[in-house]
Amino acid sequence: MSKRKEHIRHSAKVTRGPRWKALRMQALERDEWRCVQCGTHKRLECDHVLPVRTHPELSYTLSNLKILCGACHARKTRIEVGHKPLSKPRQEWRDLLQDMRRNPSSNEVNHA
Repeated sequence: MSKRKEHIRHSAKVTRGPRWKALRMQALERDEWRCVQCGTHKRLECDHVLPVRTHPELSYTLSNLKILCGACHARKTRIEVGHKPLSKPRQEWRDLLQDMRRNPSSNEVNHA
């Protein structure tokens, strides 16, 4: 089984039910409803610092959780499942696009 499928299988068992929902809410409040890496408030996800597949005993431990946006979480997951990190120029391009989405008013060009 691929690492990606194994990752999904383990996480799916944990992220169901009222216990997970309560713990996720605690993590969101602790991290002030923002991504701990980039600071955005959009598309927030609760990430296990140490993966469930290798540390199932930490599945419901608040100190093993952090809030990430979808982009930061995807970046972390790509590396965890064995993909190499994006090249520096590619990552800078993605970061620029993400910043443009977060701050659309700073992208306006003055045509006066």
